[in-house]
Amino acid sequence: MGARHAVVAGGGIGGLAAAVALNRRGWRVTVCERAPVLTGIGAGIVLAPNALRALDSIGLGPEVWAGEALAGAVGLRTPDGRWLSRAGTGAALSRHGLPARAVHRGFLIDALAAALPPGVVRLGVSVTGVEHAGGAVVARTSAGDLRADAVVAADGMRSVLRGQLFPRHPGLRHAGEAGWRAVLPGIGPPARSAAETWGRGERFGTVPLVDGRIYLYATAATGPGTKPADHHAELTRRFGTWHHPIPALLDRLDPRNPEPVDVLHHDFHELASPLPRFHSGRVALLGDAAHAMTPNMGQGGCQAIEDAVVLAHALASDADVPAALAAYTESRHRRTTLISRRSRRIGDLARLSHPLAVSARNLAVRATPPAVTSRALDTVLGWQPPSGPASTGVRA
Repeated sequence: MGARHAVVAGGGIGGLAAAVALNRRGWRVTVCERAPVLTGIGAGIVLAPNALRALDSIGLGPEVWAGEALAGAVGLRTPDGRWLSRAGTGAALSRHGLPARAVHRGFLIDALAAALPPGVVRLGVSVTGVEHAGGAVVARTSAGDLRADAVVAADGMRSVLRGQLFPRHPGLRHAGEAGWRAVLPGIGPPARSAAETWGRGERFGTVPLVDGRIYLYATAATGPGTKPADHHAELTRRFGTWHHPIPALLDRLDPRNPEPVDVLHHDFHELASPLPRFHSGRVALLGDAAHAMTPNMGQGGCQAIEDAVVLAHALASDADVPAALAAYTESRHRRTTLISRRSRRIGDLARLSHPLAVSARNLAVRATPPAVTSRALDTVLGWQPPSGPASTGVRA
């Protein structure tokens, strides 16, 4: 009997991580990616300790650990530059065993793709539906049908397969915010500290990437479909008087510069109502397709990587595939739901705009010891990859 076959719908971070994890468990994998090329659409991603452990468990530790980790102080500031909360990353290192690393999404996509055998990824091919057929599942694709033992739906927050499997689910909800993202080339010695500044319904953040570039992002409370005609002008209007170095960073986004920088803008959406489960028969949902969450904790991509590792672990044995996917749901549903809710609550706090509410929020943040904040993240950052018999499931 030959190797079991899995079709992965989507060649993003979660889909490629699942493909690598399954391939290393002996599965034959086909990744269908509708885009003509694999690209790290987006900007930076912070690989928290939980994601780094997950990647290491599938053999990608050395690739993502290259370069300097986040160092110095991380925390929250007010628009005038005062710190609300500040902690050294050394505490996280001692607490969780390794520090976070911030990389460009394109770097991570390339590392995952390079870990796959040639021919696994089929570009320009989209999965349009699935159909169970006896002891198998058929993936309907734009290039023809693919028969498989399992299908992994990693086709993003607007997942076509999620809509087919759970047609009565309410789907995405606008989270009340929009965001901008950009990556600036490093100039001179790179700053090795990350910080986020909270104003009245607005945020601005900077994260140094391991390659010396600077990932910056900004958010604002807006309704759906609100898109500025000039992103640089809008960002300058909102954040141009905030503390150093924000005005200087915004100047580097001016489209009139000799080397203009791409600025991405998008509305925030989430699956505010959790799916009833992350599987149906021989189909498993993963990442944003399963639990799209707001970016307030920086855990969307990290949870997708966790999903991939746990899914491959559940499918490692010769157990019945539907039963293995039920164990995957049991392992992942509660954890991702709790993280999604926590991320939503952080967003609710960040969107406060009334002066009294903002003052009360800032006072509460300032009064909370950093050690308390660190302990609150232990269940998120302290996650460990599954081990032991796959049939037992992995509770987290």
